[in-house]
Amino acid sequence: MGNNLDALTTVFTEFYYWITVPLMFLIHVGFCLYEVSVSRAKNKMHTLMKNAMLIPVVTVTMFFFGFWIYFAFPAWPVGEIATGTGALPWDVTMGSNFQDHIMGVFWAAFLLFSWTAASIVSGAVIERIRTGAFLIFAVLVGSITWMIDAAWGWSASGWLVTEWGYHDAYASGVIHGICGGAALGILVVLGPRIGKFAPDGTPRDIPPHNPWFAVIGLFIIYTGFWGFYAACNAPILDLSGDGTLFSATSIYGTPTTLSAITFNFLMSLAGGLMAGYMLSKGDAYWTFSGGLAGIIAASAGNDLYHPLQAFLLGIVGVWVAYRLHYWVERKFKVDDAVGAVAVHGYAGSFGVIAAGFMLWGYPALADGSVTITPWGQIGGAIVMFFVLGFIPTFIVAKILQGIGILRIPKEIELAGLDYFEEQSRKSDNLKIVDAEMAENNS
Repeated sequence: MGNNLDALTTVFTEFYYWITVPLMFLIHVGFCLYEVSVSRAKNKMHTLMKNAMLIPVVTVTMFFFGFWIYFAFPAWPVGEIATGTGALPWDVTMGSNFQDHIMGVFWAAFLLFSWTAASIVSGAVIERIRTGAFLIFAVLVGSITWMIDAAWGWSASGWLVTEWGYHDAYASGVIHGICGGAALGILVVLGPRIGKFAPDGTPRDIPPHNPWFAVIGLFIIYTGFWGFYAACNAPILDLSGDGTLFSATSIYGTPTTLSAITFNFLMSLAGGLMAGYMLSKGDAYWTFSGGLAGIIAASAGNDLYHPLQAFLLGIVGVWVAYRLHYWVERKFKVDDAVGAVAVHGYAGSFGVIAAGFMLWGYPALADGSVTITPWGQIGGAIVMFFVLGFIPTFIVAKILQGIGILRIPKEIELAGLDYFEEQSRKSDNLKIVDAEMAENNS
């Protein structure tokens, strides 16, 4: 590791990424709690297990090929696929290796991003999708399409960055935009839950079985988002080249500080909460979802914004998400059970585009070779939401629908996905009661 300063920097970086992993784990805890609470009681265990099983499936596929995609595809399709990435499962850096302290924790940080990507899709499709079909989408989004868009737009060598000046420091589009688009692509094919729409097309509200836990889940997601933000930075780099100036940087190598992103994270959260509360007239679901949407809307530029810019973008982003959610629901009969397309897809895409205007002319890379522009951000938002988000999942959903493995049968949906487990549990409880009574009377 070279001299003492190099060694200290390496160990600090290793520990920095390592500590972001359990923080980001809280995002998945929050998503599980939130989705289970929003689902009806008759579907709660299926919802939980569907979201839990994406953890092993996405972890294994990220190890075998997902992480390799990030290093191999930055220039593709405008350039060549990279070789010698060090991210293939048989490479020495993808395991115990005393000469490399960073690869494992960096992989884990990206893995938790992948879990988040799959979880965003999970919430939108609850109560009607088959578990096997969902896990196919979890691999598609969590280990393939989002890794391609990260290679293109979340890397200093990605072609969206080097050619278009794309900037998305905390993943408004790279995670949230693509996953919102992916969820929409599935929902269009999957269709609404039985009873969601009245005969005249008016949408009905399907209330959560536990609103209180849903709110707690969102609070936990906020907490995990701190780890997400931290993991999007390189914690310490020598920007001067001679050891006189060290700073945290964005994933593009441009300087920022943890202080700056703390200001902007909290101000965008505040703007989102206020907007959600006002627009929904105090509805708890939209108030707390608005806080999350506010953060997401400002995330693309939260490394550079003034806190008041982050606050205003949080407000406007929630307004966009809220209005589009209900317009799409009424117009196209899309049943998004948790508002994932709105909170992540619409707010995230808005945030990417807004950054093009708010940060117009700022350097997209540390060497100043390319700058942030509105057209680069608009193009990037289209790539994220539609090209890598909506289109792949729409195609796969059509295929799964065609072979009859996308949606659960109507009879099971009406009875509840937990029906057989609940009946078995009731039967076991009755046997225990009978046994207790028989023993008491003997």
